[in-house]
Amino acid sequence: MEASSSGVTNGRTKVLHAEGGVDLQGYQLDMRRLPDGPRSDVDFSEILNAIQEMAKDVNILFDELEAVNSPCKDDDSLLHPGNLTSTSDDASRLEAGGETVRDKNKFNGLYFRDGKCRIDYILVYRKSSPQTEKREVFERNIRAEGLQMEKESSLINSDIIFVKLHAPWEVLGRYAEQMNVRMPFRRKIYYLPRRYKFMSRIDKQISRFRRWLPRKPMRLDKETLPDLEENDCYTAPFSQQRIHHFIIHNKDTFFNNATRSRIVHHILQRIKYEEGKNKIGLNRLLTNGSYEAAFPLHEGSYRSKNSIRTHGAVNHRHLLYECWASWGVWYKYQPLDLVRRYFGEKIGLYFAWLGWYTGMLFPAAFIGLFVFLYGVTTLDHCQVSKEVCQATDIIMCPVCDKYCPFMRLSDSCVYAKVTHLFDNGATVFFAVCMAVWATVFLEFWKRRRAVLAYDWDLIDWEEEEEEIRPQFEAKYSKKERMNPISGKPEPYQAFADKCSRLIVSASGIFFMICVVIAAVFGIVIYRVVTVSTFAAFKWALIRNNSQVATTGTAVCINFCIIMLLNVLYEKVALLLTNLEQPRTESEWENSFTLKMFLFQFVNLNSSTFYIAFFLGRFTGHPGAYLRLINRWRLEECHPSGCLIDLCMQMGIIMVLKQTWNNFMELGYPLIQNWWTRRKVRQEHGPERKINFPQWEKDYNLQPMNAYGLFDEYLEMILQFGFTTIFVAAFPLAPLLALLNNIIEIRLDAYKFVTQWRRPLASRAKDIGIWYGILEGIGILSVITNAFVIAITSDFIPRLVYAYKYGPCAGQGEAGQKCMVGYVNASLSVFRIADFENRSEPESDGSEFSGTPLKYCRYRDYRDSPHAPVPYGYTLQFWHVLAARLAFIIVFEHLVFCIKHLISYLIPDLPKDLRDRMRREKYLIQEMMYEAELERLQKERKERKKNGKAPHNEWP
Repeated sequence: MEASSSGVTNGRTKVLHAEGGVDLQGYQLDMRRLPDGPRSDVDFSEILNAIQEMAKDVNILFDELEAVNSPCKDDDSLLHPGNLTSTSDDASRLEAGGETVRDKNKFNGLYFRDGKCRIDYILVYRKSSPQTEKREVFERNIRAEGLQMEKESSLINSDIIFVKLHAPWEVLGRYAEQMNVRMPFRRKIYYLPRRYKFMSRIDKQISRFRRWLPRKPMRLDKETLPDLEENDCYTAPFSQQRIHHFIIHNKDTFFNNATRSRIVHHILQRIKYEEGKNKIGLNRLLTNGSYEAAFPLHEGSYRSKNSIRTHGAVNHRHLLYECWASWGVWYKYQPLDLVRRYFGEKIGLYFAWLGWYTGMLFPAAFIGLFVFLYGVTTLDHCQVSKEVCQATDIIMCPVCDKYCPFMRLSDSCVYAKVTHLFDNGATVFFAVCMAVWATVFLEFWKRRRAVLAYDWDLIDWEEEEEEIRPQFEAKYSKKERMNPISGKPEPYQAFADKCSRLIVSASGIFFMICVVIAAVFGIVIYRVVTVSTFAAFKWALIRNNSQVATTGTAVCINFCIIMLLNVLYEKVALLLTNLEQPRTESEWENSFTLKMFLFQFVNLNSSTFYIAFFLGRFTGHPGAYLRLINRWRLEECHPSGCLIDLCMQMGIIMVLKQTWNNFMELGYPLIQNWWTRRKVRQEHGPERKINFPQWEKDYNLQPMNAYGLFDEYLEMILQFGFTTIFVAAFPLAPLLALLNNIIEIRLDAYKFVTQWRRPLASRAKDIGIWYGILEGIGILSVITNAFVIAITSDFIPRLVYAYKYGPCAGQGEAGQKCMVGYVNASLSVFRIADFENRSEPESDGSEFSGTPLKYCRYRDYRDSPHAPVPYGYTLQFWHVLAARLAFIIVFEHLVFCIKHLISYLIPDLPKDLRDRMRREKYLIQEMMYEAELERLQKERKERKKNGKAPHNEWP
């Protein structure tokens, strides 16, 4: 919000006051009173005269306005004046400047041969393609639509032909009106809401204090990058009849490059290539091989010999590279307006969401790091780990059959200390914080999205009715019914056919989930078998840490299986989605997204769920172990607990997967582009340097993923699941996610700017179906964290012991002194003579005391072998079980209540934005009305002046 601004128009001064008033040639108009105050309080004639003068001053098609420093200028004119040759389309400058600029435009690959017509779109085909007839009909219809066309052959392959397309002003105006493209028509008039004097004084003091503070290092310097100034104008759907309302400094640059390419793509999607009602669209020609590629051009090179601070940006691509995709600006905010202007709203919203998610990870990572450091600082005071480290006289039973030896409890001292780093008194607090964090993140993203939608003119934008997929038409072309919207006949899928296909697809999903469960079952068998193998290993390091070695190798193997199954899942999801025959592209995309997310989520988290909730829970007890297929004994937890296994699983999977994804995202395009350049050098010789035009440079880049932003969103959504679902067991997960995302933003930016062809600038209002998936993950995270704290960690057993069985029982205390004797109370006694034959260890334990052992200990709450019911559950077991169930219920209800309260208290739309939208809607209506009134008055005066009889019309 600006305090004041001024401009000079036709020698007259116009001042916008901070109080909201507009001084126009002596007319004082209080803009705040228009929507709020009663109309009787305002002199209508005064308002009318003031707005008429304002309309005269701000009207469009003024050549002299080009010299005024207005933020509403077209995007290209904001570039450095010394570097306009590669991006500016200024026709008047071409005519006035002679052949110099025109010759430069001829060779930079962004214009036709004449140097005047800018290339808006590129089509690529091979002369050897058999679809010549369809292509000729298509190109003939392109010319009939008014698009200009020019062809060039490739410099390295004469079989490849590039079709350059240019949309003249008449075509752009006609289709911009049909597509409801919003364009600027009047500069926004800011106003400050009424404040109390006390608040105004506070604001002044805060502003004065901020002057002494250093400038925020994360903000981009707008002085050195003037191209980041916002276009602060009212916008309205373009109309040729009201063209005089819009701010047009130059017709060639009125529509920016992204809008021009979107309009051309819209035209190409509706051009026939065969006679017939359904034989239309560029997508079908790309599918049947008539064209090999179709893409808009990048705006020249992303590198420059000169510094951007001294010579300015060569073009928008260069500006994006320097202030967004370069590693030197990793700590700065993203220039979202520039990203949106170059790549469109859909990609801009993805990077806005990614940046918002990364920013929200800072408090989560800080709290998680605090929990970890709290565990580090309290490690020496932890009574449980002290007792474990001092328990040299407690001999634990073997954790596997035969080969596993007896071990002292003190041998697991290191693992007990590591467990305390993640499982301490702050764990519950952190779990509640992360559940609340997930809700706050989603709710504030709604507000952030609303602000972006307002700034990017997406509030009133609605997607037009989508076309039917060609596959759907080909399958159901014989059955038609009337479309209730368009009134035209269209292919129709019967309800029975749709249901049967959905049932088959659901069966396929269920089968793939069973494959995942089978893979997890295989990992379980591997863990059971290899723990005995590692226990009998020759190396003492592995033999003494057999369980850790088993967990580590199992996680690595599980990761390899995950990556292999992901490739299979993509093919199966594609097959099932095509089997369903979705009607439109959005339905196809939503169906494919749900399948892929479900597959990958189950694949990535199934083994984690097993370790968290099943490992060591159903093993039985010594002498009566439960076995798989009556052969393999189920794996037990480490003597220090099962949480260490869950931490290792999450840490290894998270680090490996993020590293692999980052390598594939950047490494694969780099390798592919390097291989293309290498082939060119081999064919034409290393000494020959070919100056490729821009269309050939872009053609040699990698195309964007076939599924658009699906892979980028999926990677981040799965990471969000890791950050929230099992975060109680691994508090460092938000920190790892934060570090990865800081790199991820720049990797994605570098990939979009340098390694990929320029994607079509598509529009979107939000992130689509992914928001619903995020909400589902947030709900699931509350449930899983409650179970992790209650079942996986030792938080509940310790509380029960402290309040019921420890030295402080009945005193209402739970300090470290109350935990004395907890380790001994949590271990049961087993008589070694009761071992089964196949479970009896080879060693008799004489190495500990010189005589064979008679008893060993194990983690459970069971009676002694001399009890009336040997190895039956003790009363403490039932108390712990009841406390666990009670904790789950209380935790879930409490957190869900907090989440719903936060959702209720945080409105989806900020109040100041809502008021601003209402006010601007009112002002737009008034301005349009007054501009039309002025036009009618001018026409009436001209008729009187020419002696024509005036029409009986108002006014």
